[in-house]
Amino acid sequence: MKNIFYEIYITPSSKKEEISNFLIERFNNGIEEKNNTLILRSDEPLDDLIEELKAYVKALEEIFDEKINLEIEIKEKENKDWIENYKKSIKPVEIDEFYIHPSWYPPKKNKINIMIDPALAFGSGHHETTKSCVKAIKKYVKKGNTFLDVGCGSGILGIVASKLGAKVDACDTDPLAVKSAKENFELNNVKYENIWEGSANKTNKKYDVVVANIIADVLIFIADDIKSKVNDILILSGIIDKYKDKVLQKYKDFELIEEIKENEWVSLVLKRK
Repeated sequence: MKNIFYEIYITPSSKKEEISNFLIERFNNGIEEKNNTLILRSDEPLDDLIEELKAYVKALEEIFDEKINLEIEIKEKENKDWIENYKKSIKPVEIDEFYIHPSWYPPKKNKINIMIDPALAFGSGHHETTKSCVKAIKKYVKKGNTFLDVGCGSGILGIVASKLGAKVDACDTDPLAVKSAKENFELNNVKYENIWEGSANKTNKKYDVVVANIIADVLIFIADDIKSKVNDILILSGIIDKYKDKVLQKYKDFELIEEIKENEWVSLVLKRK
């Protein structure tokens, strides 16, 4: 355990929900929200994440045609074993027959066990969007299907699909996510066909099922790339319900066959017409 940890205060002038979801998908040590400020804590500097966030905010400015001011303050503090305390607060998640648990919990009998360490990975099953994606994958992925996870993070959705018998590809623009996904596939004794750094436009393949659990603005921005990879079913998630219609408009050449809501978040299951 190191003697210090880093506390990062992020205060956006607008688009806090989008920025919060961006951070949730890439940082899973817990995010505290206080007034309009998001607080992250880590025992390692978060320089790469901050640079990614700045690039994302620039993309938001282009999409919404508005200036977004981003105040970032970094403090070094004495480490009081906050990571261990956080680990104690993390509980396993049950989503239908799937049991998603950190390594400090034992597997569960009569369940499909998936081991993901929240403090070490991108996405652990606790976020509403992950839960609804798992439910959709369970319903629409069949044994032998080809499957692509766009923005794979920890690889959890691809692991679910692989355990259901799918042939899985995955990609993420973050090299740390790619590394994490590969490690988690191995940890869970499941196979993938290919995992690469980048987005869906780096493959020429088409898939029976494509899932993209990102955020609404990015789903809109890369819509053409995503749609071109779908043979049959497309699962879109990371969408705050008030942006649902905006996303659907961009994917209007697909048929909406199901919506799965978890609090203010919605996942959309679409089918190629």
